[in-house]
Amino acid sequence: MSSNFSGALKLANLNDFIAPSQACVVTLSKNEKPVQKGLVQLQRKPAARFDQTLKDTDEPVRVTLHDCLACSGCITSAETVMLEQQSTTEFLNRLKSGDSAVIVSLSPQSRASLASHYNLTALQAFKKLTTYFKSLGVKAVFDTSCSRDLSLIEACEEFVSLYRESHGLQKDTSSKKPRSLPVLASACPGWVCYAEKTHGSKILPFISTVKSPQQVMGAIIKRHAWKMLGIRPDNIYHVTVMPCYDKKLEASRDDFLFAVDGAQSESQLQIAEVDAVLTSGEVLDMLESQQVEFMSLEEAPLDKLLTNLDEGDHLYGVLGGSGGYVDTIFRYAARTLFGKEITGQLDYRTLRNTDFREVTLEHDGKVVLRFALAYGFRNIQTVVRKIKTGKFEYDFVEVMACPAGCLNGGGQIKPKKEQSAKELIQNLESVYLKEVDVKDPFNNPVVKGLYDEWLQHPRSARALDIMHTTYHNREMSLGSKLNDW
Repeated sequence: MSSNFSGALKLANLNDFIAPSQACVVTLSKNEKPVQKGLVQLQRKPAARFDQTLKDTDEPVRVTLHDCLACSGCITSAETVMLEQQSTTEFLNRLKSGDSAVIVSLSPQSRASLASHYNLTALQAFKKLTTYFKSLGVKAVFDTSCSRDLSLIEACEEFVSLYRESHGLQKDTSSKKPRSLPVLASACPGWVCYAEKTHGSKILPFISTVKSPQQVMGAIIKRHAWKMLGIRPDNIYHVTVMPCYDKKLEASRDDFLFAVDGAQSESQLQIAEVDAVLTSGEVLDMLESQQVEFMSLEEAPLDKLLTNLDEGDHLYGVLGGSGGYVDTIFRYAARTLFGKEITGQLDYRTLRNTDFREVTLEHDGKVVLRFALAYGFRNIQTVVRKIKTGKFEYDFVEVMACPAGCLNGGGQIKPKKEQSAKELIQNLESVYLKEVDVKDPFNNPVVKGLYDEWLQHPRSARALDIMHTTYHNREMSLGSKLNDW
């Protein structure tokens, strides 16, 4: 692995739990050697499993990002290049060069990770991080809780529309392809990559088309907010701080490239919504390598343009450490479809394990809404298997690849020596909403302004074009010919 990688980027830790770090089953060459401890083992499957038209050659097989499952079992050459471009070294070099205006968007999970590590509140950590980043030359530091609210609004309207269509209450004219329930959340790139690589057309039609908060923030900054910032979108270097390495893969997807406003042809410059992703652990490594006394940093005022900060200087957001998709959409659907206002905590019921929970709504003596949280690979497998067999009873599922969800992402800061993983998760859940007000995304004034000034209304033609995406059946890719995931 290149020495230019950030210190946190170690093979053993590059694991977002789509599966445990394991031996890779893609054969890259015919020469098998004894595997040393700590290295990835490359296994060869029987020839009968391969396309017999392929030529028998000693030339090594090339595995690209499109062949990667994001299982963290290995690092391909394409990933190596991609991760070098999204390292702390590249981030600091960009700042040093001064060629671009660097903007950082901080996720609430990463904010909580750093707050927990330094025994601070989320607001204190955010303000100190703002001081630190701006001391390096960063132009602005924003909060992806803001873009998450926009994602949630689009997801709410998407679900209600599909629910009504599935129950014969209306016809959804916004989608060219017919869709039906269940709706599977799309914010986790590890899950999306797994679905594309492994299940293709059998699962992809059920995945929400709404972009993740990371990509929504990129779209907002480079397609609209650049006007307020006074910086052309092609001169912005947008960096997000995320809890998960898979977000680097997401930012690199071709689907999230777009032509700069005013482009006259497809050959004109295409730029990315998000240029680089740093994990929580990488930010900590950067602080420590520069010997920054984080606790001594001043608490700078936050950039309010795209940050969930009210007039009383309080952060606000939604319940749920993995984006709050079930919590928000369930409440909205209950209110919109059945006129039921749900207050207080949702009454979740734990089923197979603590990472699979459900919540239901009854109306006129019948269960009319059935939502679930499904975290971790074993629960994902259960969801997929039941959908394929037609025995799936849920309307919406918040799917996350990591056990315990995004707060436990593979890019988060690791437990301290005296701390267990379970204790860290409990602490993160506490810190995540400490001194953070819970507010309905539909009442977010920043998001309201974005709709009024730019997107018009939820699921408008413009919103569907900019805030939604598509997925690709990659079952016939090279990786699939070589490997049965």
